[in-house]
Amino acid sequence: MEGNLKGEIGDSHKPSPPTVPATALLPKRSCLAKMCNKFVGTWKLVSSENFDDYMKELGVGLATRKLGSLAKPKVIISMKGDEITIRTESTFKNTQITFKLGQEFHETTADNRKTKTVVNLERGSLVQVQKWNGKESTIRRKLVDGKMVVECSMKGTTCTRVYTKV
Repeated sequence: MEGNLKGEIGDSHKPSPPTVPATALLPKRSCLAKMCNKFVGTWKLVSSENFDDYMKELGVGLATRKLGSLAKPKVIISMKGDEITIRTESTFKNTQITFKLGQEFHETTADNRKTKTVVNLERGSLVQVQKWNGKESTIRRKLVDGKMVVECSMKGTTCTRVYTKV
């Protein structure tokens, strides 16, 4: 979005300031990299609340939910240039996504959903939105007191999973 900035009332005789591209209002790439770098590392799950209800809301079957609830995944987040990789490893299943912020990509989730996913940086949180078959789920990763707090939500159901850095 580009447009001229308007002067104050009574300044109509002054020329308009130069046009400012919307991209100039975004944080610089190095700022994004610094913020995302805080997530880089290996994280282990230390607590999980409401995960079974969240999986049920996703449509995950009973057997898979039981296995998923038992898993204590390790999450490895890395960056290479402007690409971020999130790898999740557990005895149940390993998954990996690689993406650029703001760019939609195809994801196959641990429960085998085929989603169109986009990840953005919002107020210091990595916000992942998955869409499939007219449904939507949001996974918000934020850093709180040196821990990574992951909030997974769909409709009115939210699950909170807490990870510590290894």
